[in-house]
Amino acid sequence: MPIVVRLDVMLAKRKTTARELAARIGIAEQNLSLLRSGKVRGVRFTTLEAICRELDCQPGDLLEFEPSTR
Repeated sequence: MPIVVRLDVMLAKRKTTARELAARIGIAEQNLSLLRSGKVRGVRFTTLEAICRELDCQPGDLLEFEPSTR
């Protein structure tokens, strides 16, 4: 998949855990884990907004486009 989720990188930069972030934005840890692993087909803008607000970042800090070589 050409969209890569870089949430783990931002969590490390902000010195916080996925568990803490999930609690602060009000989503299940399992759902955040699925997002972190890239195993989701979509993400709600409200969820993306909450993550960006809590981590003080932009959506582009969390999602990256990597074109395939095919």
